[in-house]
Amino acid sequence: MSDQTQTIKKKKNKLALISWVLSLLYVIYLITYFGEGIGDGTSSEQAGAAIATALVLPHMLTVGIGLIFNILGYFLNNRAFVLVGAILYSVSILLFIMYFMFVIIQMILSYVAFAKMKNNN
Repeated sequence: MSDQTQTIKKKKNKLALISWVLSLLYVIYLITYFGEGIGDGTSSEQAGAAIATALVLPHMLTVGIGLIFNILGYFLNNRAFVLVGAILYSVSILLFIMYFMFVIIQMILSYVAFAKMKNNN
């Protein structure tokens, strides 16, 4: 056995992968949807789009930061990062409750991924 070096390859959590891919698609949607609204139309329409973007901005930021933590948790195989991502998804739902249906799946998948991942300690 001393000649054979066994490398233990940790399996990546597929639920965390699905969660961050869905979050990435959602962040791309948010940026394109609210980014296009600001540049189009008359000045009053632009003002309305700017107000709408300002209302959704905290939601967008928490989803984006949650996405970063989810990606880090997946690639580093760190369950704490996945948990922080799941908590940030929960906070993003509270910040803009009208868009809860776009984040609820990622939140649930991240919590389940956290529960299924083994502790690194």
